[in-house]
Amino acid sequence: MSTIDRASLRSLSGHRVAAAVSGGADSVAMALWLRAHSGQPPHNATLVGLIHVNHHLRGAESDRDETFCRALANRLGVPIDVVDAPIAPRAARSPEAAARASRYRAFAAAAARLGATRVVTAHTADDQAETVLLRLLRGTGSRGLSGIRAARGLYVRPLLACRRRDVRAWLEARDETCCEDSSNADRSIARNRVRHDLLPVIEQMAPGGVAALARAAALAEDDEQALQALAIEAVPAVVLHADTDGADLERDRLQSLAPAIARRVLRDVLERLVPHAPWRADHFEAVRRLAARNAGGGSLDLPAVRVERVSNILRVRIGAAVAVPPFAYTLAPAGDVAVSEAGLRVTAEAVGFPATGASESGDEAYSLVVPLAAFPLTVRNRRPGDRVALSGGARKVQDLMVDAKIPRSERDRVPLVVAADGQILWMPGRSAAGLPNAGLNAVDMVTLRFRKLERT
Repeated sequence: MSTIDRASLRSLSGHRVAAAVSGGADSVAMALWLRAHSGQPPHNATLVGLIHVNHHLRGAESDRDETFCRALANRLGVPIDVVDAPIAPRAARSPEAAARASRYRAFAAAAARLGATRVVTAHTADDQAETVLLRLLRGTGSRGLSGIRAARGLYVRPLLACRRRDVRAWLEARDETCCEDSSNADRSIARNRVRHDLLPVIEQMAPGGVAALARAAALAEDDEQALQALAIEAVPAVVLHADTDGADLERDRLQSLAPAIARRVLRDVLERLVPHAPWRADHFEAVRRLAARNAGGGSLDLPAVRVERVSNILRVRIGAAVAVPPFAYTLAPAGDVAVSEAGLRVTAEAVGFPATGASESGDEAYSLVVPLAAFPLTVRNRRPGDRVALSGGARKVQDLMVDAKIPRSERDRVPLVVAADGQILWMPGRSAAGLPNAGLNAVDMVTLRFRKLERT
């Protein structure tokens, strides 16, 4: 294994290393090499144990692999952490993907139990070429084309520069055995079709094609790092606000970015909010299309988040849109109701009235004067066909909400004040024409006060 990745070995320098072993040729060779060089220059890494995950996907064959790995650890004189992680063959759309996710969770936990500071996996240049081709066929960008990273966080892959055939030859030269995985011959698995059908054709047409794909991955990784650095610089200018519930993005600034940077800004925002969601390039493109629409407004449901365009702001909120059921509260003179859906408390006070029909104060409270004859009032959310009589003629409540740029998800929370005869007297920012009635005395009028409902 003369082409073992030296840069990866530098990532192991001085670390306590656990080797992930499946029983296959690559991982067995990796474990043997690490044991032979444990604690030696130039990397001075110490092999502290092996990790094996049994998914029970292949019945007796899976148990055979576990037995083999236990014997290997015993022969090498190191402990082994065996993780039992069954995957039902039909429990997921892709048992292979489910097994991979389960494996990496197991690796991290097992490393902690072994006291390892790095986990080594035995991915080769062939694995890299297969990964690049699979991602390329899905239309990935430079992030995906960068393929498998030689070193990333807890994981290091020193065999990434080695061909699979050379690793096997290294084992055979030492009379070492390994386990053959029968599922590697299953052409219903996309990776196996690439391995057995596509890569041999590429090697025939362009000898050295596997190495070329590995070089392309390394170049793509360099490009991705540069683009990601630019995106990180752009985030503060685009993100106006962010917390655990969501983020507000300035649409104009997002649009002013080069598409490659804008996509990465969106990835950064969304991955921070929901790190484990299955984010894809088409999600970021959908947000960019929403931002670029000529007409204002609009919304978009993505995995675990909802994005709404409100004027020049893109509001990203965690969680799917929650439907607000119809609500209606009856309000009598000198009465009081808490409208939890709108976060308001409405109080009717017979204490005179201001000179104007409605006002808004700096603390976001409202006051409104209505005739006593309009009682009992109803405070409710909108209904189909609702209209408000204004000085310029009746307008649909729906249209008024659009004009006010009230987000679609918030419209069913907006409280309307409705008189006993069904006339809508008020909605935030709008009161019906003719209020207050100048011909009535103060004793015939009631002041409604709207205050924020204090959270408990």
